[in-house]
Amino acid sequence: MQDGKPVGGVIISVDGERGDLEILFVSPKVHSKGIGFAAWCEVEKLHPEVKVWETVTPYFEKRNIHFYVNRCGFHIVEFYNSHHPDPNDPDMSEQLDEQFHDGMFRFEKRMG
Repeated sequence: MQDGKPVGGVIISVDGERGDLEILFVSPKVHSKGIGFAAWCEVEKLHPEVKVWETVTPYFEKRNIHFYVNRCGFHIVEFYNSHHPDPNDPDMSEQLDEQFHDGMFRFEKRMG
């Protein structure tokens, strides 16, 4: 929220010490104002039990890659593509061919 108006959102799932960042989005009208980073910091505060956070983003999303690696402290740990789909997501091969043909990065953040 900014000035009482919604400017983004986040969807996470937590299972014990593992957390998945499913979606984090900020309105393009307020990009580069620290809102996404502040939202991510709040997620971490709300879930101190999580030891490893994970997320994925398309290969071509340079802004997302910068955000996760340089701002939030994630590390790129795997590159999914048509020759190396996610073994835990049987539908990914189809998604890689149709929507993300350049591939997807998997990120992890290991907490202190």
